[in-house]
Amino acid sequence: MANVNKPMGLSPVQYLNGAPWNGQGRIYSIAYNYGTSLYVGDPVISSGTSDTNGVPGIAIYGGTGAIRGVIVAIGRSEGLLANPNNLSQIYYPSGGDGNTSPWYALVVDDPNVIFEVQEHYASGNTTLSQTSIGFNTTLYSGTGNGYYSGWQLSNATDATPATTATLPIRLMGLKRTVDNAFGAYAKYLVKINVHELGTGTGAAGV
Repeated sequence: MANVNKPMGLSPVQYLNGAPWNGQGRIYSIAYNYGTSLYVGDPVISSGTSDTNGVPGIAIYGGTGAIRGVIVAIGRSEGLLANPNNLSQIYYPSGGDGNTSPWYALVVDDPNVIFEVQEHYASGNTTLSQTSIGFNTTLYSGTGNGYYSGWQLSNATDATPATTATLPIRLMGLKRTVDNAFGAYAKYLVKINVHELGTGTGAAGV
């Protein structure tokens, strides 16, 4: 059975100690006029500012450097991670919605969370394999589909996995389900290796 091509960014699944992810995250603010759309599953960084109540702000990850965490919900207020004017809209639209109040996101910012992510693939690409597990690599920027993130895991053609400690993502293993196998569009378990709340600049891959 071929792997299904359905990128959704990064999805938290468990903690490094083996416990399942418990749904917890931290609230962050999004500037009302921020110029990039943000989706559930997007990796983000600290923006270096906050809202008027001191809720720290976030911005989209740029592809290099430390990651703050991953968005798992977005809304129009701290207490409502939804858009009351359009409940089917679960993303932040580029430039906002015309209001001058910030948006908010629930971000999984624990450095010990393991995520599931789909490998990027284009015709002719060399996919990751069993010899890639344990090494570090990067993320592949993708566009959201109107609901979820388009970010994916870089494969051996985009960025060959390496022991380099400054690479942001650690390959922990292949997702173990009957509908997933090494090859195009495979789903992997990964850990953020270079994390804003972690110590140091990341660990070298095996």
